[in-house]
Amino acid sequence: MPDSTTKNAMSRFSAETLRAQILAVFKAWGMTRADAEAAAEVMVETDLAGIDSHGIGMLPHYQRIYAEGTLNPRPAMKVLNDRPSTALVDADHGLGHPASVLAMRLAIDKAKATGVGVVGVTKSNHYGAAGWYAQMASKEGLIGLSLTNSSVLAVPLFGKAPMLGTNPIAFGAPAVKNPDFLLDMATTTVAYGKVSIARREGKTLPVGWALNADGQPETDAQVASDERRLAPLGGTRQLGGHKGYGLATMVEILCATLTGADLSKKETGHFFLVIDPGAFNADFREGMDELLDRLRATPRADPEVPVLIPGDPEYASYKKRLVEGIPVTDTLQEEVRAAAEACGAPFLLVPAAAL
Repeated sequence: MPDSTTKNAMSRFSAETLRAQILAVFKAWGMTRADAEAAAEVMVETDLAGIDSHGIGMLPHYQRIYAEGTLNPRPAMKVLNDRPSTALVDADHGLGHPASVLAMRLAIDKAKATGVGVVGVTKSNHYGAAGWYAQMASKEGLIGLSLTNSSVLAVPLFGKAPMLGTNPIAFGAPAVKNPDFLLDMATTTVAYGKVSIARREGKTLPVGWALNADGQPETDAQVASDERRLAPLGGTRQLGGHKGYGLATMVEILCATLTGADLSKKETGHFFLVIDPGAFNADFREGMDELLDRLRATPRADPEVPVLIPGDPEYASYKKRLVEGIPVTDTLQEEVRAAAEACGAPFLLVPAAAL
């Protein structure tokens, strides 16, 4: 959720300052200007939306995989198997954002031409927040679906070893007077970052978040953080864990098996689907308004708490952070400093740059 609570002290920085810091690191790697700007745009927009886990907070991780040689800073991306409605993008082990922007742009263009566009990405890396790409389509009046697999953290139902990633699903659909519907969710009960937050704050985890080495529910945040075993969405069989497991496997099939991305080689795959709603219903966007208005009119369980639509918290955070700045904890500032120093980039998140 946007603006996650943490005990770390923090400073607020403008979107321009964060963008400059990200670009400085990417320049030090030798990324092309176009690729660097595409990735920085996704990351900063994600931070503005309040999704702190997938913006500049990912920069230390990206620096690590760059240093390990897993991330190719100057990939030769290629479009393969290009057909009227489908294509496959070979990311050449580059950062996932530029390849995904290219793939979603292709899917959008194909949907406008044929009614539907489906584009996969193979041999990629982490692509940031899934919802950003779904929103690329909805901003153009189209329906967008964005999926990615990831490194293993999720344990299959009744198992005790992680075999799948958090494997998010994002879906965007446009309306007229309402903000676009934007669902962005992991297929685990929570993201690993929430376990880390609970560990730092000494909190006990709810049953259904994580598992121990024996495949049983783990509520000690320190143990769960060390074990890195997340439960599928729903947690237990009784609460629908089989559904989360099934969704995670579906994402794995579309993003890895279908595209040929090989996780054993630290490759990530993505999947994008775009539909032109006009090919089915000329009044689709007006129908979306009717649906969203009906949902907002749901009688409230608590009169002080409105019924929200997926995307509402992110839209609210975006407006607030454009004015107040993006919060960056002291811990993250030091991690970004270390990442910048490791690649010889200047460190820009200094007190004088804070808002």
